[in-house]
Amino acid sequence: MHKSHRRLQIVRLARLLSLPLMLMSLPAQAAAPSLQVLHWWTSAGERHAANVLAARLADEGITWQDAAIPGGAGLGAGKVLRSRVLAGNAPDATQIIGVSIGEWAELGLLLELDGVATAGNWNKALFPTVRDLVRHRGHVVAAPLGIHRINTLFYNSKLFERLNIAPPATWPDFEKAARQLRAAGVAPLVQSSEPWQVATLFENLLLATGGPEYYRELFVRQSPQAAADPRLAQALQRLRTTKGWMLNPADEQPWTEAVKRFSRGEAAMFVMGDWAKAELNELGQAIDADFSCVPLPGTDNYHLYSVDTLAMFVNDYTHQSAQEKLAKAVMSPLAQQQYSAAKGSVPVRRDANPATMDSCARSSWRGFARGAAAQAPSLVHRMAADEESRDAIIAEVHRFYMDDGVMAAETQRRLASLLRTLNLRSHKQQGSQHATQDTDRR
Repeated sequence: MHKSHRRLQIVRLARLLSLPLMLMSLPAQAAAPSLQVLHWWTSAGERHAANVLAARLADEGITWQDAAIPGGAGLGAGKVLRSRVLAGNAPDATQIIGVSIGEWAELGLLLELDGVATAGNWNKALFPTVRDLVRHRGHVVAAPLGIHRINTLFYNSKLFERLNIAPPATWPDFEKAARQLRAAGVAPLVQSSEPWQVATLFENLLLATGGPEYYRELFVRQSPQAAADPRLAQALQRLRTTKGWMLNPADEQPWTEAVKRFSRGEAAMFVMGDWAKAELNELGQAIDADFSCVPLPGTDNYHLYSVDTLAMFVNDYTHQSAQEKLAKAVMSPLAQQQYSAAKGSVPVRRDANPATMDSCARSSWRGFARGAAAQAPSLVHRMAADEESRDAIIAEVHRFYMDDGVMAAETQRRLASLLRTLNLRSHKQQGSQHATQDTDRR
């Protein structure tokens, strides 16, 4: 081999071997910060709302890594979250609502957001019910996003106008509208037989018959005596009555499919949380033109609520700065307005401007602003009770709905027995916690 050619090969080899060292010696380019967010916003309207939050987070120079888990009422997302936490792979942020916030915070897994809340004056900005919801043992442990009204009746505006039917405000109005619609050959209601959707309709009917105080006695305080109340029997009978108004009452379909059927005019009314409004908007339906909404008959002065929140998992604190920026961003007036417009909810801020809201949202916001006496925390949507209690009560209601041979009195007895069992379990757990605390003191 010619000496000059050999020297050239040696130089090339030397360059090749030195290449990794050269790359390692280059200054590292810092990756843009990102946060993985686990949630169950998977419908068209919900995706729109998630994109709003992602855009506001991007304004802070942080990338939103989406971890969406499909499934109505967050059933699938809850299971995925628990399995990931047990595996030591918790997301940076997650959608958690209601009682679950305190349960996760009690385990010491949620990042405390006191600094963000103080700087943003959350104590003054938030409705008192929302402020209390995101606090645990004196610390802010979640960032609230929006308030949903569960006691919402959607109706086909054009059809009601053509048939000269007034939007129902009372139970007799509701029955009259159903008769008029059936006489015109139109199914009064489209609903699903999915357990959580049946229970959503039922908790609406219970609020209408008993009001917020009785509702809280049964579902929050879980009084066995409340299960014997005739108002529960009346709500159960009304559930069975509305079943007779439904288009295919045995159909088990996602809520998004029920929204589509309503939008196509297959039924004249639909009972669902106001997130259905956002879905109708995505389908090209305009509020107060194609559809309108009113509180479920008998609940005009009440607000059956669910509050969307984001909580941050502590993990190893490496993402704390980005997590705090996310909490700050979602509580900004701009994000609150944009998120609620996309999601169908209303802002958690008391300084929101009702003039910027549609008619459905204005009614919801003003209803919630009446205060705790008018508010009822949704059982189905995790505001009133823990998961075990919620699931057990839903199962009893669903059993009554599916089997017309089950009498209301039997369901009342079964619910009373269930509530006694739940109370006994709760007392045992509290006793165990107190014993543990006493041991710790020693």
